[in-house]
Amino acid sequence: MPFNFIKTEIPEVIYIEPKIFNDERGYFLEKYKKSDFYNNGIKYDFIQDNLSFSRKNVLRGLHFQNKPYGQGKLVSVISGRILDVAVNIDCNSLYYKKYVMRELSSAKNNMLFIPPNYAHGFYALEDSLVYYKTTNEYNKDSDSGIIWNDPEINIKWPANEPELSDKDKHWKKLIDTKIF
Repeated sequence: MPFNFIKTEIPEVIYIEPKIFNDERGYFLEKYKKSDFYNNGIKYDFIQDNLSFSRKNVLRGLHFQNKPYGQGKLVSVISGRILDVAVNIDCNSLYYKKYVMRELSSAKNNMLFIPPNYAHGFYALEDSLVYYKTTNEYNKDSDSGIIWNDPEINIKWPANEPELSDKDKHWKKLIDTKIF
């Protein structure tokens, strides 16, 4: 199997390390193989691919899509390094308000799978090109988010004053956010 699937502290968020085949010419790896992902609990079809560039110290998130447009995401980094975060926003879950944070980098080619019902964000540790596959198409009317520094979630970001978009500066706390 060309992947190592590792359950995180929230078992449905899965950290993935691909097997890298190196030789004198460079390297080769598989980024996605449906049968391996399905056999390891990621039973979703990915239907949209996204690419995002962020300069060092940019924080994007915490974003999610309301039902029925919720998106699972398979996040990786093409160049650079990020801290990727998944926050459980399902009030019926044992893991509600808990988060997983993992460093993803182009050097390791590692990935994080984030299921629907999670808010997603990342902090760019250096200029970074982030690539992610989603399980649903983006729907503008379903777009929502949570403020990055919600004290109830208490994410341990590496910066107290990251660079944020105007939209990300104005999200509300999870407790004040309408999720449906």
